[in-house]
Amino acid sequence: MKQFAGVLGRGLPRRRTFERPKAVPQAAMPAPASAAPGGMEAAGASRDARPFNLLRWFSIASLAALLPVAAVTGSILSHYITQEALQRDALLTAQFIQNCLDVEAAQIGAVGLSQYLDPRVDPAPAGLTPKAVAQARAEVYEHLETLPDVLLTTVYARDGRIVWSTNRALIGTQAPPNDELDEAFASKADVARHHSSNIGQREEQRFVVEPKDFFIENYVPLPNSKGEIVAVVEVYKEPRNLMAAIQTGQLLVWATTLAGGIVIYLGLFSIIRRGSRLLKQQERQLVDAQSQMFAGEMATALAHSLRNPLASVRSSAELALCTDDLPVRKNAQDIITQVDFLSQWVRELLLYSRPLTGETEAVDVCAVLGGVLASFATSLERSGIEIRWDRKQCPKSQVQGNNSLVRQALHSVISNAVESMPGGGTLDVELHEIGEPEGVELVVRDTGVGMSKQQLATAFKPFHTTKAHGLGVGLPMVQRAMERFGGHVTLSSTENAGTEVRLHFRT
Repeated sequence: MKQFAGVLGRGLPRRRTFERPKAVPQAAMPAPASAAPGGMEAAGASRDARPFNLLRWFSIASLAALLPVAAVTGSILSHYITQEALQRDALLTAQFIQNCLDVEAAQIGAVGLSQYLDPRVDPAPAGLTPKAVAQARAEVYEHLETLPDVLLTTVYARDGRIVWSTNRALIGTQAPPNDELDEAFASKADVARHHSSNIGQREEQRFVVEPKDFFIENYVPLPNSKGEIVAVVEVYKEPRNLMAAIQTGQLLVWATTLAGGIVIYLGLFSIIRRGSRLLKQQERQLVDAQSQMFAGEMATALAHSLRNPLASVRSSAELALCTDDLPVRKNAQDIITQVDFLSQWVRELLLYSRPLTGETEAVDVCAVLGGVLASFATSLERSGIEIRWDRKQCPKSQVQGNNSLVRQALHSVISNAVESMPGGGTLDVELHEIGEPEGVELVVRDTGVGMSKQQLATAFKPFHTTKAHGLGVGLPMVQRAMERFGGHVTLSSTENAGTEVRLHFRT
């Protein structure tokens, strides 16, 4: 066989929160000759030895762009969820306290109860009895004591005096200097919130229940009927269930962000990979077209220049065979053999460079194969090659193709097989119908020298050959012919064990 090389809540005025290598220049050297419609042209140029790899650079650039975006997006969303959840909890606490005050004020007929949380305020000017106000105030404090997840609840009067607390030891004491408390009295916001990461240790933080980890501090300003802040409720809470929900939400945010980034990356990567493959395919097609153009021009020039001289040389050599001089006859036979090699070389080059156009026709592969094998009868006998083919098993179906191209394709395959077994061997030929995909398959299997992995990789590349008299267009021409008519060719080989060629024809 022929061998070849080769990826809620509203804003408030006061809020504190958590926390490429240089390419080595190639020496200028003469560039290979390239074919053009007007002729061949050679040029020298300095080129970068390393071509631009679109797929690799896109992978690096897209990851470098997507990772920071995903990280920033995840951080922003996670922070937003945390802040909004804590703010919503603080607002609910403030609304609960205000509702308690409104309900108890309505019970005693007062316009508001905020100013009467301080027992030092006399309710008589408002027409209220001290007993009724004290009862309403006690009801409010009872509700404050039952707030969920509470560590400490403290009520401050306007002068900073602690008028009530869940820690009874604090009642009646004066609050130490507290900027947050002063801001709460000065602010008319519904609630001001802080958390454990920005709350310093203060004297009034004498919790009834010590916090285990994270806790928040809510300041709820309480206005009177004139809108003046007359009291502030300070609530320390350890919202464990809320924090568990926040952590779940953060996990979902990061998982969604990561999954979205991966989907976007894979989508873009698949598009670029497809584009890269298309570019490489078009590059190969361009190289093939240039090779065929060059081969066509060279074949035309060679055929025009060599055909007549070769015919004359062969005729003269045939006349020399008629002599009785054995050395002369031997030399004449060598001349004829070499002339036949050159003629076959030119014919293959012409056939390879010819555009594969035109209508298809029905081809009897069995008949064509029989004719090709008959033409090799002498060569097979001289080389000691046994051919095994059961012609009775030939399929009756005809295939789509062109008789001359099919004949030349089979001739190339058989010729490669014969040349790979110079010391003799076995040539197995099978021709049968197949169903997946539907068509006729021809299998040619020899016991020749086989091919190496490198030779097998370049078997279908034009002008790659290891044969002394080969041109390297036999198998490329077979591949072009098979693909032209909707078929395909596959090649498998092992060194010193033989080669198998499978030709699939479309019916």
